Amino acid sequence: MIKHIITASALLAACDTYAQAWPIKDSVPKNESTIVDIKSEVRDNLPTIVINEEDPDDGGTTVVSSILTAGRDPFLSAAEFNFSPVRFRLRGYETRGNAVFINGIDFSGLDNGFTPFGLWSGLNNAMRSQQNSYGLQPNDFSIGSLALNTYVDMRASAQRVQTQVGYAFSNRNYNHRIVLQHSSGFNKNGWAYSMALTGRYAKEGYVPGTYYQGASYYAAIDKKIGERHTFSFITFGAPTESGRQGPSVQEAMNLAGTHYYNPSWGYQNGNKRNANVLQTFQPVGMIAHDYRPNEKSRLFTTVAYTSGKRKNSGLDWYNAPDPRPDYYRYLPSYYEATNRATYQSLITHYQQHPEDLQIKWEKLYEANSANTRTINNADGIAGNNITGRRSVYILSNRVNDVRRLMGNTAYNGKLTDALTVTAGANYRQQVNHYYQEAKDLLGGDFWVNINQFAERDFPTDPDAVQHDLSQPNRIITAGEPYGYNYKITMLQVAAWAQLLFQLRSFDFFAAAEISATSFYRTGLNRNGLFPELSYGASPRQRFNNPAIKAGVTYKMNGRNYFFVNGTYKTAAPFFENAYISQRTRNTVQENLKSETIMSGEMGYKLNAPEVRLGITGYYTKFTNSVDVLTFYHDQYQNFVNYALSGINKVFFGAEFGLELRLNSTLSFNGAASAGRYYFDSRQRAIVTVDNSAKTLAKQTIYLKNYRIPSTPQNACSAGWFYRSPKFWYASITGNYFSNMWLSPNPLRRTADAIADADPENPSVAETKEAILRQEKFDNQFTLDFFGGWSKLLPRSCYINNRRTYFLLNLGVGNLLNNKNMRSGGFEQLRFDFEGKEPGKFPPKYYYAFGLNFFASIGLRF
Repeated sequence: MIKHIITASALLAACDTYAQAWPIKDSVPKNESTIVDIKSEVRDNLPTIVINEEDPDDGGTTVVSSILTAGRDPFLSAAEFNFSPVRFRLRGYETRGNAVFINGIDFSGLDNGFTPFGLWSGLNNAMRSQQNSYGLQPNDFSIGSLALNTYVDMRASAQRVQTQVGYAFSNRNYNHRIVLQHSSGFNKNGWAYSMALTGRYAKEGYVPGTYYQGASYYAAIDKKIGERHTFSFITFGAPTESGRQGPSVQEAMNLAGTHYYNPSWGYQNGNKRNANVLQTFQPVGMIAHDYRPNEKSRLFTTVAYTSGKRKNSGLDWYNAPDPRPDYYRYLPSYYEATNRATYQSLITHYQQHPEDLQIKWEKLYEANSANTRTINNADGIAGNNITGRRSVYILSNRVNDVRRLMGNTAYNGKLTDALTVTAGANYRQQVNHYYQEAKDLLGGDFWVNINQFAERDFPTDPDAVQHDLSQPNRIITAGEPYGYNYKITMLQVAAWAQLLFQLRSFDFFAAAEISATSFYRTGLNRNGLFPELSYGASPRQRFNNPAIKAGVTYKMNGRNYFFVNGTYKTAAPFFENAYISQRTRNTVQENLKSETIMSGEMGYKLNAPEVRLGITGYYTKFTNSVDVLTFYHDQYQNFVNYALSGINKVFFGAEFGLELRLNSTLSFNGAASAGRYYFDSRQRAIVTVDNSAKTLAKQTIYLKNYRIPSTPQNACSAGWFYRSPKFWYASITGNYFSNMWLSPNPLRRTADAIADADPENPSVAETKEAILRQEKFDNQFTLDFFGGWSKLLPRSCYINNRRTYFLLNLGVGNLLNNKNMRSGGFEQLRFDFEGKEPGKFPPKYYYAFGLNFFASIGLRF
C-alpha cells in the first residue's frame, strides 16, 4: 500500500510550497516504513519527455523519451506492498527473478540465488536512492534478472542533505524503532559524509513466543578529486537476533485456539523461551570509484567484501523422545482410529492445558540431569574415560559462516545521439562454511559427537558411528562444533554488453552476457560412513553460460509506448541442489547440467498528466532444473535424499497497473496480476539414504501440471488516495487474492504412494485422489489504511537555523482483522506408505497477520 501512495503523489506536482513527509519503498522487511521528502519524490517520478519546443503530436522532428525514463511502473508500485501479506512473488519466480545491485554489486547469493536482505535490514533511509528496472527492459547497470532489478546508490553524496530523528511503534515483528541519520553533502573541499543508526526491539512480536532485537548502522565518505573522479567508502551492517515462529499443523492450531500457535517456544521458570532463534551479523565494506571522462561517458567500479555468521537454532536429541510439542504422536488424531477414549481425553486435556502444547524445557533439563554416563576412550584417547551428565537434549545452532568478495565495473557511453553502449564485468567469490554448534547443553555436562542412526544400523562397527574419524568419541561442550562440518567454495565471473538505439519513434536494444561458474565442496570431517568421499576437496564443477536479451519499443508519442522483449539464457545449478548429501559427502547428482530459461514479454504503457497505465503479458519456461530434498523417511527410518532432476516449470500471465488523478486532491490506484505457474514435466528422483552411498530407488515424480506453490497466482488491489491542501493525506486500499496452492510432497506423487491399495475397498479411488490432490487455499480479501500529516514548524523551532518539519504517519493493515488468511505452507516430506493415509502427516501452515499497525513520528531538518 505504501509505495503506491508515493506514486500517486508523484502526480501532484504543484506541491513546492511545502516539503512533506512520505514513506518510501521498504527494502526489508516489507512492514517497515520511513520518512522522506515528497517534493523530491515528485521530481524523481515525473515523466521526462525529451522534446524541443514542438509538441510530439504535431509531426515535428522530435525524439520521444524512452520508456526507461517515463516514470515509475504503476503495477510494481502497488504490488510490492499491497500483495506482501501473502508472500506474493513477482511473476511467480522462486529464484533468479529479482536482484539487488548496491553500487553496482549484485548481492544475489551464489549458493541459492536469493538476495540477503538481512545484511541491510533497517537501513531504508540510506537506501532511498534507487533505480528500478522491471521485467526484460534494458538498464544501464547489468543484463538483468527476469523480474525486478533494483540499483541502490549508498554513497554519501547520494543521500539527501539533512538530519532525521524518528520513532515508530508497531505490533508487527517488532514494537519499537528509532532512527537517526545525518548527511552532509559535499563541502568546499570535496568531502561528503553520511551516517545512520537504527534500533528495533520487541519483547514479544505479533506471534506468541517471538521476539526481536536488532540494530543497524551505516557510514559513508565521498571524496571528489577534480571534476572527473569521486572515490567512496561505504560500510553497513545489521546485527540481529529474533525468536521466530515455526509452522504447524491445523490440528494443533485448533487445539490452541489460534492460527498463530507457535510450537517453537515453552515456559522456563515462568518466562517464555524460544528454541527457534536466528542470529545474524554479516557486515559489508565497499570501495567505489566514479570516473566521468566527459559528459557522455562514465566508468563506475566497486569492490565489496562481506563476512559473518548466520546462526539458526533448534532442538537436537539423542536416543530420546521427540521434544517437539506438535509431534504427530502427541496429538489426538494419532489415536482417533485406534483408541477413541484417548483421542477424546487428549482433546479435553489440551483445551484445558494449552501450555502442554509448548516445549517442556523443565523436562529436557530433568532428562539431561538424570543421564549420568561414562564415555570410554573419549576424544580418541585410549584410557580417557569421562563420566558426567550426558545430554540427550541440546539446543543446537546450524551455522553458515559466509565470506564474499565481489567486484564490478560498468561503462556507459553515449557514442552518438542515437546510440548508447553499456558494458561491464563482474567477479564474485563466495565461501560458505557449514557446521553444527552446541549452543546450550540444557543442564548436561557434555554431548558426544556420534551418529545415532549409524549407531543403530551398524552396531558392531565403531568407525561407522563417528562424525569425525580424526577425533572419535569427541566430547562436545557448549559453543563447540559437532556433526557435519564442510565448506562450499563458489566462483563466478561474467562479462556483458548492451547496445541501445534510440530513434524518433523506436527504441531497439540488444544485450549479451557470458559467465563462468564453478563450485566445489571441502569436507572438514572424515565421516565414518564415507571416509574417502567426505574429507578434503571434491572435484570442481564448472559451467559456462551464455545469455542474450533483446527488445523493441514503439514510441507513438511521449505518452503511448508499445514494447516487446525477450531473452534466452542458461544458468548454472546452485550447489544446494547439486550435492546429493552435502552434509556427509562429495557426491553430486548424475548428469548435472545448466538449466535453460526462455522468457518473453509484450505490453503497452500510457504516461499522461492525469493517467499512468501499464498492461504487460509474459511467458517464461525453465527447463532442466534440479533440486535435492533431505528429510526423515519413516519407511527407511533414516534421513533420505531425493535428488530431483528434469524439473521444468512454466510461468505465464498478465499484469495491469493504473494511476488515475481525478482532481487536485483525489486519485485512484489499481493493480492486478493474473498468472498460471505450474510444473511442466515428470521429474526423475534418485533416492539415497544418509547412511549409505547405495541408490535405494529410481522413481518418476508425477508432478506435471501441479501448480507452483506459495504465492497467489491471482492478485489485485484498488484504492483511493486523498491529499488535503492542509498537508494531511489518507488512503484506503482493498486487496483480493486467489489461486494460492500448498507446496506438494513429491513422495505422494509416485507409483509407490498409491500402489498396493486394497482393490476390494470401495474408497480406494477416493483415497488415491486424496493422496494425489494438491490443496488450494481459500480466496482472501484485506483492507488497508494509510495516512499522515506534516508540519513546517515555526522559525522559533528551527534546529541549527534550518527548516524543521514534524512528521506523522499511520498505517493499519488488514483492517477487517482477517485471521484466516494462509500465507504459506507445505505438505510434510513424510508419507504413510503402509496405511496410505494422507492425513497421518498433515500439512503445516503459516497465517498472515490479522489487524496490524505502524505509527511513526519524526523531525527532519
